[in-house]
Amino acid sequence: MTHARTMLVTGGGIGIGRATALAFARQGFHVVVTDVLQAEGQGVVDAITRAGGSAVFMPLDVRSTEAAEAVVAAVQAAHGPIDVLVLNAGIAHKVPLDQLTDARWDHTLDIDLKGMLRVARAALPAMRGRGSGTIVCLTSLMGLAWGWAEHVHYSAAKAGVIGLMRGLAAEVARDGVRVNAVSPGYVRTAQLLSEEHSIGPAGADAAAARVPLGRIGEPADIADVVLFLASDQARYITGQVIVADGGLAISPQ
Repeated sequence: MTHARTMLVTGGGIGIGRATALAFARQGFHVVVTDVLQAEGQGVVDAITRAGGSAVFMPLDVRSTEAAEAVVAAVQAAHGPIDVLVLNAGIAHKVPLDQLTDARWDHTLDIDLKGMLRVARAALPAMRGRGSGTIVCLTSLMGLAWGWAEHVHYSAAKAGVIGLMRGLAAEVARDGVRVNAVSPGYVRTAQLLSEEHSIGPAGADAAAARVPLGRIGEPADIADVVLFLASDQARYITGQVIVADGGLAISPQ
């Protein structure tokens, strides 16, 4: 069993998850990249190892309790309790309300909300037993401050992430485990740039004009906030949502 600090990120193959994996690798963590996107996830691992870091890819569909438990168990067997767990895996599909079937609702919440529960539930016993650990959940302005038309299921899931985070934080604080969330605004990811399910490239350019800091976010901007919350500098922070949106939520525009 190794003694290097270990972090596991879900949805680590692209976007914010990828940037987060790279950021933690630069800090000397052994990084466990999980995703359903196997080529992309392995690509992140290859980038980390080429730079001299330590990483491994493990395929994970967070809709499966058995898979989540198996991945966590394998990581713990090799490295001990996970030091940092970043719950990032999620989807955002544009579905008008009159087309929002129970199945489509359930699909989004199963990944974006229950998927976080599955992985956290598997990892927390070892964290609590050791008396330390950090969990960071990715939510969204669309679950914190705004609604998003034709994304009712996504907004509900992301609001649920905040409730999940706060409930977990209260339950495990006495065991030395901290749980927080990051709420990004517009971030240049494949999800945001999707013409079908989000605002697309033109919408992203227009959104930048509404951001007080003058640009939309990059994945690395969010990864650095996650890194802070997982660090000892945030040792007295738990149960909180850190908004990283360039000032968008406070802008009158």
